[in-house]
Amino acid sequence: MSRTEPPTSRPSVSRRGLLSAAGAGVSLIAVDGGRATALPAPSATLLTTPSRLDAPALTGVHLQFGADASREVTVSWQTDVSVRRPRVLLGTVEHGVGTTCPAETRTYRDPVTGEEVQAHHARIRGLRPGTEYLYMAVHDGATPEAGTFRTAPRGRRPFTFTSFGDQATPQVNKAQSGGLWGQDNFGSQYAGDTTSAVEQVAPLFHLLNGDLCYAQLSANPTRVWRDWFINNGRSARNRPWMPTAGNHENELGNGPIGFRGYQTYFDFPDNGAEDEFKGLWYAFTAGSVRVIMLQNDDVAYQDAGGSYIRGYSAGAQERWLEQELRRTRADREIDWIVVCMHQVVISTADFNGADLGVRKAWLPLFDRYGVDLVVCGHEHHYERSLPIRGQQGNTTGTPIPVSTDLALADTSKGTVHMVIGGGGMGFTSNGKLYDGKTAKVIVARGDTRANGHYQPVYAHEDAPWSAFRDRENPYGFCAFDVDPGQPGGRTRIHVTYYAVTGAGGAMKPVDRFTLERPRSDS
Repeated sequence: MSRTEPPTSRPSVSRRGLLSAAGAGVSLIAVDGGRATALPAPSATLLTTPSRLDAPALTGVHLQFGADASREVTVSWQTDVSVRRPRVLLGTVEHGVGTTCPAETRTYRDPVTGEEVQAHHARIRGLRPGTEYLYMAVHDGATPEAGTFRTAPRGRRPFTFTSFGDQATPQVNKAQSGGLWGQDNFGSQYAGDTTSAVEQVAPLFHLLNGDLCYAQLSANPTRVWRDWFINNGRSARNRPWMPTAGNHENELGNGPIGFRGYQTYFDFPDNGAEDEFKGLWYAFTAGSVRVIMLQNDDVAYQDAGGSYIRGYSAGAQERWLEQELRRTRADREIDWIVVCMHQVVISTADFNGADLGVRKAWLPLFDRYGVDLVVCGHEHHYERSLPIRGQQGNTTGTPIPVSTDLALADTSKGTVHMVIGGGGMGFTSNGKLYDGKTAKVIVARGDTRANGHYQPVYAHEDAPWSAFRDRENPYGFCAFDVDPGQPGGRTRIHVTYYAVTGAGGAMKPVDRFTLERPRSDS
């Protein structure tokens, strides 16, 4: 693990020395122990040195938080060949860069194209909470790629995060008849517009609710991954985009259970699992919010990825989740537990449907430990539930609402589930919403196969838990504004769903409501 170590030729200075050092024209960068390193101002040629012909350009620069988002960030990028000394130069906007953070390189060979992908990850630790940093990613001979990021606040502070799933890419990648070009991963132009819209909100971080680029559907998966990172880099290089793996991140032949590409491109907080499961579930803390990322193909009945892998962790993910929830709910510094996963517990669309396997595996744990909010994708529309707690004893395990208030949800009494699957995928499901409050639920895996997949067994239920559905707008995202409140009082998250309506991220608010609960220090 790389750390932000000062150059040996420059002394460290204490906090008391920061003002005089800044006045002397040196750069300042925080490291562990609340100390700073005095660094020389960067050379102007660092920004303008051209790439050499034998050095590949950087592509797909993006950020991820570590487990403690107030102190840990990873800068990642990819190349198609090996490079020398991949690294990040770190500093501040005011004083320039100076600290060098070496990057670790991981590789995988795509089973479809045979292409090897090199992913480089510079883990930066010992940062200051709530601080803006400037960085440059570079390797020998390449033109540096610059970006900025802000670490999360420590403790109870306001901030905003956003969320959507099921994005794909807006780029064309496949020759069609008549000399025209199209694509084979089913993206739309809105896959680019949603990125532009998120960047207008400028959240602290963005949650990706699975099915990122749909490379699994393409004849050229590495091209699709590359296009996806290029499209999102204008946002993801300046704020962490934190993903969970959906069924379409499961690429047949790409590692033992199909996630090796996904695991190579990203650098996730450690989950303590064996290498095969690294990054498939993880958690991080931002302010008073603990975000828990789950991989639902482990428990879902539906067969919808590159291979059918239900039960792949043999219970390891569930054991980790219960330990994580127990520890988090006992932490008086954490108010909110937010779960991000792909397949859904609720859906009133005649599309994929809710999944009884997910309901059976996760809902009892969410109830027991008081999960506040669950954000998902998989269904390609927007809808949300009333707060739910407990399930009916019927064949679908229908969730039970604990309130009928559409504007305010007390999450200490029940969990709000949200489907935010309008990230840009061309096939949408808002036009498939049932007229009444009816839900379709996958209750078993069928034995017959079609198109290489086991066919689901469905049942229908009334949906008393349904709170809001957007029939008109296929694409959009949610913004979550965290209001920590006052000691001894209540804390709130104000939620806005924005429909993305046109080029350049044109958007409009469609749904607003508030989550609230007592602060854990009450």
